[in-house]
Amino acid sequence: MIKHSVCVLGGGSFGTALANIMATNGHQVSQWMRNEQQVEEINLTGLNSRYLPNAPLHQELLATSNLEQAIRDSDTVFVSIPSKSFEQVVERIEPLLTPDKILISTTKGFNPNRFELMSDVLKRNAVTQKIGVLSGPNLAKEIAAGQMTGSVIASSDDLVRHRVIELLKSPTFRVYENADSKGVELAGALKNIYAIVCGLAKALKVGENTMSMIMTRSLAEMSRFAVHFGANPMTFLGLAGMGDLIATCTSPLSRNYRVGFAIGSGQNLDDAVGSIGEVAEGVNTLKMVVEEAHKHGLYMPLAEGLFKLIFDGATLDSLIGSMMTGEQKWDVEFATNEENKHV
Repeated sequence: MIKHSVCVLGGGSFGTALANIMATNGHQVSQWMRNEQQVEEINLTGLNSRYLPNAPLHQELLATSNLEQAIRDSDTVFVSIPSKSFEQVVERIEPLLTPDKILISTTKGFNPNRFELMSDVLKRNAVTQKIGVLSGPNLAKEIAAGQMTGSVIASSDDLVRHRVIELLKSPTFRVYENADSKGVELAGALKNIYAIVCGLAKALKVGENTMSMIMTRSLAEMSRFAVHFGANPMTFLGLAGMGDLIATCTSPLSRNYRVGFAIGSGQNLDDAVGSIGEVAEGVNTLKMVVEEAHKHGLYMPLAEGLFKLIFDGATLDSLIGSMMTGEQKWDVEFATNEENKHV
């Protein structure tokens, strides 16, 4: 096995879980974070108690606050930074990049400053275009606990896909490949909206028929939106689409699900987000996606209904009702004849 030097940017749960897998696989791994106390804790105790309190980390995993050295010493960089800080950190590392470095985004969301995916932020650098996106049903606490997990590395570059598979393959973590970066990344961003919807619905104890309808129509909305922006609809049948949607729409480990559940239990948005203690990307994503859907005339009743519920004081009944009374649609739009499609 070729030993690679890897840097993971970010001290959160998913970045830590990935760093631990790669260190366990024998690669040289540094994990950069701003918080000096967090750096010291990981290096002295082998624990990231804030984000993965019950997961001992490999002794060769080195935490650092020295960004320059971490980037300089690595051949592959995983950017696991929340979307609100993603652009700022990428701008900091650009002067440190070389043409042979591989950049992988693991962040599910949009740039809060404009309608732009995380890979688009990475592609703005003028040094390397070896760029990929890692996404899928990847609840970090389960990964850290050794639960079997599948993920997707998406890139148009064969080397990028094969490098990530080599770094992360393990008895409990399986990485599949896909060339449709746009679809994989949009799936990972969009599903956060629908995890909030499902958390809301679960808090109100709706039936299983209703939950299955919400999730299936969520997938239809996601793929409708993504195809408009150039994605392959088939991507949404895989781990990055349906797989991630199931995981985040049914699990209390999902931050966005928990935000929805808290709102459905009577909390306002600020209290719901505050009670989670971690970033819930779906709230920011919702605003941007609804705005783009309006701009392009895309039919997205669930996303629009959630927006009205959170920001305009509408009720959950009206959100679910929008599915029952809205314009009639094909069940599987992309399986119909072109002239029968509704956009």
